[in-house]
Amino acid sequence: MRFFDRIDEKERLSRAFASSSGSFCCLYGRRRCGKSRLLQETLPRRHAVYHVADQMEPALQRQRLASDMAAAIPGFDRAVYPDWAALLDRWRTEAPSGACLVLDEFPYLAARSPELPSILQRMLDAAAGRALHTVICGSSQRMMQGHVLEPSAPLYGRAREILKIPPLAFGWIARAFPNASPREALEQFRVWGGVPRYWELAVECASLDDAIQRLVLSPQGVLHQEPRQLLMDDMADVVQASSILALIGQGCHRLSEIAARLGKPVTSLTRPLAKLQDLDLIVREIPFGADERSGKKSLYRIADPFLGFWFRFVQPNRSMLESAPVTAIQRKVREAFSQHVAWVLETLARRAVPRLVGREWGVARKWWGNGADGQPVEFDVVAESSDGRDVLIGEVKLSASAGEIGSLRAKLREKASGISFSKKYRRLETVVFSANQEASKTSGVVTVGDLLQALM
Repeated sequence: MRFFDRIDEKERLSRAFASSSGSFCCLYGRRRCGKSRLLQETLPRRHAVYHVADQMEPALQRQRLASDMAAAIPGFDRAVYPDWAALLDRWRTEAPSGACLVLDEFPYLAARSPELPSILQRMLDAAAGRALHTVICGSSQRMMQGHVLEPSAPLYGRAREILKIPPLAFGWIARAFPNASPREALEQFRVWGGVPRYWELAVECASLDDAIQRLVLSPQGVLHQEPRQLLMDDMADVVQASSILALIGQGCHRLSEIAARLGKPVTSLTRPLAKLQDLDLIVREIPFGADERSGKKSLYRIADPFLGFWFRFVQPNRSMLESAPVTAIQRKVREAFSQHVAWVLETLARRAVPRLVGREWGVARKWWGNGADGQPVEFDVVAESSDGRDVLIGEVKLSASAGEIGSLRAKLREKASGISFSKKYRRLETVVFSANQEASKTSGVVTVGDLLQALM
């Protein structure tokens, strides 16, 4: 599959590798988001050593690395290196000018040799001023941050670039599935999210239904165990993290609900929930206008579409998937799929609001509370204009037609007029977000095609 986006990251890395005084860079992020591909697209053509570490004993790790280094320094692998200091000292003194050493999956090396970050730090300090470039890369965000971002870490303060590589934005999925309609692109994103490796696997399947069956639902599917691997990269307590995600995936969105189902006090979940948020696996939603710190009303949702799909359809049905035909679960997926597509459309709508052409809007949020009559009211999208005078209120209707837009906006305006927060604004603008492209020329509608253009 073609390489998409990462324009800013490529520019930063290229600048670093062009420096005549050398550089040290750190890349991290969840697995399968394209860190290795980004490096391969950006590395200098000459004297680049790209080494992917594994979980072998240190002596074997050094032997494999020395073999890779021999591509830049002939005969480098003929010696036996008793420790990391001996190997890296020789690399520093004999590597040709402009050489670049990439240590991918660096946490594997550091886990077996805790002294390695300090030795690497001494090598970087000794090579200061030389055109020698070093990159460490890894999927364990917890370990990579600990090696580079913690003030007590040996490598702290030495990186020229620290790049967190997130999943790709929604708009790029149309490039991966060029024959898909905007609605079909949305459905693909609902399952795979912005992870390019998932796209690469799915595009080889006959259809989305076929990809879900082969890659995810089938116990032999390459992504059937994916969430466990993601959690093992970063969570000390995989069981607790998986339990929290399972509950959220099944509809427990309030902290009190999650705690009650786990049989634990609310206070004991503060740290694991914060960790899952730091890893961008869950998101804490607070109503528009509420204070992020002191606000008591909040909901927790799975942030990643693929994890949301897995914990909704795979996790609760694993026993059945092991013992019965996959077709039974496929029926469940089909029956509930529109509801989950609507959820991701709602998320994308809020994300796109500040980027929509025409007006400058701030960050969009959901809002829920009681209306003037005391009955519960909910708005999918609410955002304030950049000057603070106007408010945008939007509703997500997956299949809203052109003929329905006017009445939907009128009902939305009527419902909003009875909410206290809307009264402070000079003007109230209503918008309907729809996956129906036929409504694209109707006033006050934003379609999936518009979102694909905005979220690039």
